[in-house]
Amino acid sequence: MALNPVPRAGGQLLADALAINGTDTVFCVPGESYLAVLDGLYEHRDKVQVITCRHEAAAANMAEAYGKLTGRPGICFVTRGPGATHGSTGVHTARQDSTPMIMFVGQVGRDAAQRETFQEVDYRQMFGSLAKGVIQIEDARRVPELVGYAFQLAVAGRPGPVVVSLPEDMLTDVVQAVDSPPWQPVQAAPDASQMQQLAGLLERAERPMMIVGGSGWTEQAAQDIAGFAQAHGLPVACSFRRQDVIDNHHPCYAGDLSLAPNPALAQRVRDSDFLLVVGTRLGEASTQGFALIANPDPGKPMVHVLAGAEELGRVYRPALAINAGPAAFAAAAARLPAGDAAARAAWLGGAQAGYQQWQAVTEVPGKVNMGHIVRHVRAQVADDAIITNGAGNYAIWVHRYFSYRRRGTQLAPTCGAMGYGVPAAIAAQIVHPERQVVCFAGDGCFLMSGQELATVARYALPIIFIVVNNGMYGTIRMHQEKTYPARVIGTELTNPDFAGYARSFGLHGVTVTDTAQFAPAFDAAVRERRATLIEVQVDPQAITPAATLDQLRRQASAAH
Repeated sequence: MALNPVPRAGGQLLADALAINGTDTVFCVPGESYLAVLDGLYEHRDKVQVITCRHEAAAANMAEAYGKLTGRPGICFVTRGPGATHGSTGVHTARQDSTPMIMFVGQVGRDAAQRETFQEVDYRQMFGSLAKGVIQIEDARRVPELVGYAFQLAVAGRPGPVVVSLPEDMLTDVVQAVDSPPWQPVQAAPDASQMQQLAGLLERAERPMMIVGGSGWTEQAAQDIAGFAQAHGLPVACSFRRQDVIDNHHPCYAGDLSLAPNPALAQRVRDSDFLLVVGTRLGEASTQGFALIANPDPGKPMVHVLAGAEELGRVYRPALAINAGPAAFAAAAARLPAGDAAARAAWLGGAQAGYQQWQAVTEVPGKVNMGHIVRHVRAQVADDAIITNGAGNYAIWVHRYFSYRRRGTQLAPTCGAMGYGVPAAIAAQIVHPERQVVCFAGDGCFLMSGQELATVARYALPIIFIVVNNGMYGTIRMHQEKTYPARVIGTELTNPDFAGYARSFGLHGVTVTDTAQFAPAFDAAVRERRATLIEVQVDPQAITPAATLDQLRRQASAAH
């Protein structure tokens, strides 16, 4: 820390503050509004890599994925106005997914503010309800203080995104300022009396269940919570797109509460007489529109463990609310005396059997069955391979048939944002260059960020992209047929040759029209460790593993 600092420009102070706070990667689309920061980062180029992206939404999503993977704030820079509006997609994802992230946004000069100057936006208003915090740095001397605060705010309590506005002229002011110390992790922990209450409630339960999710999990926390579940005979369900919190081969794993959950698992949640909810807010997707678990009174004892105190009691009124991060709680839970797991053996065994039955691959129309393809991917990649996806019905097959073995291997937006999978895969490969990264994307989802194949080529990232092409916005078409059968409008797509598109960037491209063609193409990509896009052309009728478009249309017509 500089006690007698030499005069520095605001941009240099900011770059120094990033380095002090442990930043090793910055995702950006360059803009003239923050050129002084880029110049400052030049001094740290040996320790802080600057990843140049092709769209601000992708840069923000890469920063969000970085935050998910590391637990440290992901950093992105976007320019003023359009750059900020593009980047807001990633801010929304970070907010709903409780991911630590900081988006630095260029701003017009202070002397031109409030005149609707070129590309001017009031970021406090724009991001006020979207980000966890919005900071505008008016005085370059306060750069170390306010950047340090942004880091601390992003990780404290319920993690989330912080937006920092940077007036262009502030970044070129030359001032003397004292560097601030780096941020420190802060996590609430349960007290002994709360753990005793939990033990008492759990002891009296005959059919308990645990639901885990949210952010802030570590490898140790995942192991602790799995050991606790086994010691007490607790079936464990993961919340939407948080399947990697517990090894899916663990005897306590019961499946995931997704948008299309296993009906047997949903019924088991209803039949339970005690719920232990750890890390997840129990959002709309995991609760089937807040109907799977009644609110505000769940109708059964519930213990709710959350890092954000402001979220406890917001939707559900638990019998016991514990303000604690998942790592601190899991460590405390692992120290509790073992319960009577033998008495719950049948209950636990039924939950595990239900999950295994749900893993059976269904028959679907056409020559391609995504169930078998996802199963093949699982068989060929390592347990620490990172799987990414955005939003769309194609993800149903991924969530159902891919079994996650380790924490930190699933990157998917719980907010349901399309276009997430490609930038998330890029961030994952940059953070973990030694690991395998596979991205699943629908045809609609992929083309919302497909230009980032240029970023893949620039940084020579050996990612495998699997683009599921059914020629439509599948999820919307599904709901269209359910609600307005046979009145199709606005959901059909005209697509490029995706494999050829990949080849135009210098990547390997393959087209698959039959399930049997997939394995050789995928295995070659794994073996050669080369960036590859595999376009999988599927029958539009195969809209879910359990239903066709025609079936949905007939059911809806009959209901009408």
